[in-house]
Amino acid sequence: MILEARGISKEYDRGGVPFFAAEDVSLSIGEGEFACVVGRSGSGKSTLLNILAGLLAPTSGTVSLEGREYDDLSDDELSELRNTRLGYIMQGHSVLPNFTVLQNVILPHVFFKRGGDPADRALSLLERTGIRPLADRYPSSLSGGELRRVSIARALIMSPGLLIADEPTGDLDEETASEIMKLFSAVARKGTAVLMVTHDPDAASCADRLYTMKAGKLSA
Repeated sequence: MILEARGISKEYDRGGVPFFAAEDVSLSIGEGEFACVVGRSGSGKSTLLNILAGLLAPTSGTVSLEGREYDDLSDDELSELRNTRLGYIMQGHSVLPNFTVLQNVILPHVFFKRGGDPADRALSLLERTGIRPLADRYPSSLSGGELRRVSIARALIMSPGLLIADEPTGDLDEETASEIMKLFSAVARKGTAVLMVTHDPDAASCADRLYTMKAGKLSA
């Protein structure tokens, strides 16, 4: 398995009353699998993704990526694992305004270098996402759909074993959303595990496996 989560819970104290943003969640995703989580706003989907990405520690339970359990790793080791083996596309976009499109895509490679020319790979990814002509442009001149494609290219620059996407089509037109789903399916066919959260039924229909989250609980 690429990703394994067992008994994940995240509990908060609300004035002495326990509240579970995620409760006893378990799931696993294998190589090349495209899984999707659907649910209403506030159901705990984003909390779950942040735990699975190693950005938020659970109250209980374990998460492992490619056999490496997060609890066994130091902060530096976990940061390196996230950077090199996990691509995370957050809601909205997280591109840096003072960097060009190409520089934004290459950024993960700057922190943890690997073999090959990152510019060549970045330009190839920009070609796949349909925005290679924008490589030297700055984010302020891009549309919402173009910014989303930059985030996707950056998430793939390190050839991760797992790609996590939180509402990747939330602010996109129907045509662009369809193109993004085709890209995710192609990424999965090449062996990367894909986990997506969405409200979009058309996007959800592209997944191999569908989960539903309600009040912090996950069901298949």
